Amino acid sequence: MQAMNTWMNFLHVSAAIVWLGGVSFMLFALRPAALALPPPQRLPLMAQVLRRFFMLVWPCIGLLLATGLVMLLGVGMRQAPVGWHLMLGIGLLMFAVFGHVYFGPFRRLRAAVAAADWPQAGQRVGQIAKLAQLILALGALAIAAVTLWR
Repeated sequence: MQAMNTWMNFLHVSAAIVWLGGVSFMLFALRPAALALPPPQRLPLMAQVLRRFFMLVWPCIGLLLATGLVMLLGVGMRQAPVGWHLMLGIGLLMFAVFGHVYFGPFRRLRAAVAAADWPQAGQRVGQIAKLAQLILALGALAIAAVTLWR
């Protein structure tokens, strides 16, 4: 049983690192560097990078949810630390925000890039960046919750 919990924790933390690390990379490295490019180069690049990254995020979300629930239910809802419950709630909110990003602004970004509507595409990248900041802040809050409220 201990070995299973260790694997669940490893997979859970690994998925969180991929997701939050990718968000950090996009916000603090890719986006600022890409601003040096003109919109017809920058915005298709951002759309392609986000498409590839989001294909990683979907399995990470599934893994986070599955491993988190296995660990939570393994301990029992009543016996689980408060931080675990907070992490679950914050995680579900993060999943919802990502779903909104993917099916809303990202879908519209791809359509704007396909139509070479650079002002619209630029607005969508800005919107995605703001929501990515929210996801990153929520991720930090979830980590704090599970770390501080044992």
